[in-house]
Amino acid sequence: MEPPSGTPLTVVMVGLTVVTGMLDAVSFLALGQVFTATQTGNLLFLGFGIAGQGGLPVVTTVISLGAFVLGAVFGARMESTLAARAYQWFPAALATEAALLFAAAAVAWESGPSPGLPPVRRDVVIGLMAVAMGMRNVTAMRAAPPDLTTTVETRAMTALVSGSPVGRDRRLGYGSHAAGRRLLSVTSMFAGGLLGAGLLGLGTRPTLVLLLVAVFVAATAFLVPGLARRRHHTED
Repeated sequence: MEPPSGTPLTVVMVGLTVVTGMLDAVSFLALGQVFTATQTGNLLFLGFGIAGQGGLPVVTTVISLGAFVLGAVFGARMESTLAARAYQWFPAALATEAALLFAAAAVAWESGPSPGLPPVRRDVVIGLMAVAMGMRNVTAMRAAPPDLTTTVETRAMTALVSGSPVGRDRRLGYGSHAAGRRLLSVTSMFAGGLLGAGLLGLGTRPTLVLLLVAVFVAATAFLVPGLARRRHHTED
């Protein structure tokens, strides 16, 4: 009932990291200077906004932070319950995430550029995306792939440099094969942000970018059980 391991899990998590970058591109560039996945940035934005500096929004940041926490609570309850009952919690979590992203796209559908969304609808879209990303963080932590959290890259960047021939810290992976995975983690987030921003820059509606991400996550949820079964057959 556990997710796949080894290379299949790495591929899945790299793909999820790419789409995380795409989601944050949509939320920050099209919904108004707020992140839905990178909540560290939101904590700082909230402080800046309360201080009245930088013209940063306070209400939408609070909505994103609160929805993210709600998603983490829901994800932890749902995934731990499914795991205790020997159900496939990993694909179920991804399917739920995809459903939330489809719902976010539906709320924003046929509304023109997202900066023109009415405030209430915009906040609902942000909230749904942040709930999905709160769940994602729980999913990634439970799957526990090394250096592949799918939403936070500061740790992976630090480990990449510290465990490299430049840093030479053996406790942080120097001399191991971890560098490639860490580099994949960092570059996939960058690639996702670049792809999302590029699509928006070409005039692609944010709703369509959301749908693209939702379809990818749903397809991953569908494929994961087969990857897990293949792992068990290989081990047997």
